[in-house]
Amino acid sequence: MKLLKYILLLGLFSTTWSCQDYLERFPLDSPSDETFLRSEAELDMAVTACYNRLWYKPPGTDQPFMLSLECASDLGWDRNSSGLQTLGRGSATPDNDYTGSFWEHFYRGVGRCNYILAKAGPLAETVPEEKYNRLLAEVRFLRAYFYSYLNELFGGVPLLTEPVELAESEIPRSSREEVTDFILAELDAALPYLLPVTDKSTAGRATQGAALALKSRIALYNERWETAAQAASQLMEEGNYQLHDHYGELFQYAGEDSPEIIFAVQYLKGTAVHSLARLYYSRIALGHSNKIPVQPLVDAYECTDGLTIDKSPGFDPDEPFANRDPRLGYTVVLPQSRFINYIFETHPDSTETWSYNTNPPTRVNNVESSHAYATFSGYLWRKYADVADKDDRDNSELNVTLMRYAEVLLNYAEAKIELNQIDQSVYDAINAVRGRPSVEMPLITPGKNQAEMRSIVRKERKYELAGEGLRLFDIRRWKIAGEVMPGKLLGRIPDDFLAEAPVIDENGTPHYENVSNAGQMRVIENRLFDEGRDYLWPIRRLELETNPALEQNPGYGN
Repeated sequence: MKLLKYILLLGLFSTTWSCQDYLERFPLDSPSDETFLRSEAELDMAVTACYNRLWYKPPGTDQPFMLSLECASDLGWDRNSSGLQTLGRGSATPDNDYTGSFWEHFYRGVGRCNYILAKAGPLAETVPEEKYNRLLAEVRFLRAYFYSYLNELFGGVPLLTEPVELAESEIPRSSREEVTDFILAELDAALPYLLPVTDKSTAGRATQGAALALKSRIALYNERWETAAQAASQLMEEGNYQLHDHYGELFQYAGEDSPEIIFAVQYLKGTAVHSLARLYYSRIALGHSNKIPVQPLVDAYECTDGLTIDKSPGFDPDEPFANRDPRLGYTVVLPQSRFINYIFETHPDSTETWSYNTNPPTRVNNVESSHAYATFSGYLWRKYADVADKDDRDNSELNVTLMRYAEVLLNYAEAKIELNQIDQSVYDAINAVRGRPSVEMPLITPGKNQAEMRSIVRKERKYELAGEGLRLFDIRRWKIAGEVMPGKLLGRIPDDFLAEAPVIDENGTPHYENVSNAGQMRVIENRLFDEGRDYLWPIRRLELETNPALEQNPGYGN
């Protein structure tokens, strides 16, 4: 259900709250009208304007920010010549517009939150107490969420907790640990006042579940294992969320009201929309197919017997998509599968394909087999590509999920594994994800040691969460980005399949040295990764010039 009541106020609010000039030291985003925020209605509008920071699409991508991050990981690629492509390729500089936009955008969000928290005090006398406390708790949650991206991507940032005058804005970076402490403390402070759950009238609001989910995520990312396990456990015990039976529906309109979704960006035509349909659709379906998954993701998924493809007797190189984890087909558009009313196939000999736009289906020219800009990998993302958007591909109002219950279960399992507290609850959490009715992968049996369970949960996160914008953080915190990012980014062999299964390592990463025809795979691009630099993003040069107290991340110069 869309956040109708609140987002419709945004237009009025945006005319009242102007952005500061970009040449200020930080994009603090404080209002210019000193008379603003003196009524309950204005508080509603101000909080709504903080939520609208979630509608962010970085430059050159036209893609919701969290999903665009997958193109900067080992699982995806952006065909556009943009700052995102440069970042994924390992050649980003301090002038990268994509990374600089993240810094600017989320600090603007922080600025809006700081303004409300600094100015809203007098409203406690006129706004009903419960509502007042809830709205300010939502603002604190959003500020923590904005800081979580800044801290994880840039590694310790200036910690602004109140509006700052231009003359006072030369502020040095706090450490990553200090910012993490702040985020976790803010979530604890907000938690008691947030809604336990939302209903149709409050959809899109931050809830106690969202605060606990974010707390478990950020604690996990920063090796606060006890805190991560406790937050996830508390959310699990409250019982307000449950796994959605049909995995594929989670990323379609049919799943927008799922009890698995904890926090999602709300879209609505006429207010805020995105273009994922155009970006993800095939060429024959009038899409651009320019944000794509790659071959190593496809090869990572297990067979239905629970074994990786290099070990399973059920894997047949001549039919590589048969007998595979169902989440592969729900995540990736595979050759010979139906997608947006066509059979998808990129084999150059498939000059015709089936169209289901007619009844009965008819044979039509297959654009995918000949178009110069058909998917370069031979695959497409199925997540967030709904056939309902086929006639209005640039105006999708399909919500994009920021947190869902399956991630919380895996957060809990990983934290307990790292604590070496591997009890039945850990197996239950992983098996709940693997065993949902539409997936039904073999359950993990007890008796595994810590190293075995670490491998299992890392692979499970890859299978379950691919395409959702979390992979970049996983490969960074596991310190495997230096292994999975550099080298050739690979797509399928255009007119064949791999002759043998690649070797799959403990993290679920395929290695193709043993594959006799691996040299025929399409090389999408050659990537670099500097271990001493690329685990953090560069701070934009302009930020350093206007704030001499800032220090650049290692490896990026001044």
